[in-house]
Amino acid sequence: MTVRLYDTRAQQLRDFVPLDPENITMYVCGPTVQSGPHIGHVRAALSFDLLRRWLAHRYSRVTFVRNVTDIDDKVIANATDAEPWWALAYRMEQEFTAAYGAVGILAPTYEPRATASVPQMQEIIATLIDRGHAYPAPDGSGDVYFDVRSWSTYGELTNQSVDAMEAAEDADPRGKRNPQDFALWKGAKPEEPEDAKWASPWGVGRPGWHIECSAMSKRYLGAEFDIHGGGLDLRFPHHENELAQSTAAGDGFARYWVHNGLVTVDGQKMSKSVGNFTLAADVLAEHDPLVVRYALAAAHYRSSLDLTESSWAEADAALARIRTFLDRAQRLVKPGWAEYKEGLPTEFWEAMNDDLAVPRALAAIHSSIRSGNALLDAGKHDEAKQDVMDVIRMTGVLGLNPHSPEWSSTDAGAEASALDALVQTMITQRAQARADKDWAAADRIRDAIAAAGITLEDTPAGTHWSIDG
Repeated sequence: MTVRLYDTRAQQLRDFVPLDPENITMYVCGPTVQSGPHIGHVRAALSFDLLRRWLAHRYSRVTFVRNVTDIDDKVIANATDAEPWWALAYRMEQEFTAAYGAVGILAPTYEPRATASVPQMQEIIATLIDRGHAYPAPDGSGDVYFDVRSWSTYGELTNQSVDAMEAAEDADPRGKRNPQDFALWKGAKPEEPEDAKWASPWGVGRPGWHIECSAMSKRYLGAEFDIHGGGLDLRFPHHENELAQSTAAGDGFARYWVHNGLVTVDGQKMSKSVGNFTLAADVLAEHDPLVVRYALAAAHYRSSLDLTESSWAEADAALARIRTFLDRAQRLVKPGWAEYKEGLPTEFWEAMNDDLAVPRALAAIHSSIRSGNALLDAGKHDEAKQDVMDVIRMTGVLGLNPHSPEWSSTDAGAEASALDALVQTMITQRAQARADKDWAAADRIRDAIAAAGITLEDTPAGTHWSIDG
């Protein structure tokens, strides 16, 4: 079955046909590191982590580039005398990396910083000027603008006409031919740090935001690549401008445009500028990182996600069901897996191929758990092997297998050992009470264990416990 993705540019689902099936190429807009990540940033990165994992499963190799915008108006504005812009950018970059790593987001193949590709940006700008699609401002400011009316397809990504667009606010408008023209190069200002300026044919200055991604994607993936990803809020003006300047410079650029939905609070986009954001560090301090990953993955990547306390509780319960099933199978199912089928269940396979329908894929996981538990209840342990392997494989593809080494930690192991010791003691006391025919004491112990959210399973091999899910 062919992978189908919703392409923003085409405004429809399209069969995914890669340039090179041996190497899928993806570029995703990473963070502007003026401050630390909120949970919306993590949701966006996770959306493309899931897409990358599925494409790697289908095609083996994925070259995945996620940039860091480390020079920008906001980065400069948030710097202080004690922490220069470049130091702030590096510290915030580390916070993003830590948040991504905490929820199991794979490291990119390349993670370029914008400041390392300034010469490549200048090359594109020079090409655009030569082709008549960009111009230096006549006011001597050193600014260079993209002439949107010189490019007939400008607005095609978001299906807008130039006349209907608001004026670009990324530079002083006095040197523009048209209000919608956007900055490719920003002339230096006296109040800006000297180390935030680069020499150029148009004067000392620094790159505009949009040109950064055009240069980095071309440098690391070539003039044409498979997928360009980012948040829904980046479609305009950022991605619209990237598309225009790259194609006007003669590059094929992105063949598919994929955008993830936003995290909302009371129906409004979570945003630093609005002030309604929840820092990723605070969420991760309150919830198991695997629970956070599950909760953020549980909605379709293109949908808005309104996170509430019930989101975390539902994710926790779902993971408990997965963990309990795998723990139970590990105890009851004998080794030897020659009889199980290779591959993934059809329902999971079709869901993931259908525009990354992770909610349906999660439903397939829980369907296999129900089937496997029924077989284990019936004592058909060997027949349950297929469901066990299906759950292991499906959760592995999504990065949600609680038994994977990435989700184990020393602290969690110590806590689990301590809890196991306490529960085993109570199980021993209950067994002794039953042997002594002290049914009242046995019932009290059983009720105390149940009140703690723990389920006991009496088997011929002994009594086992698990957390209720």
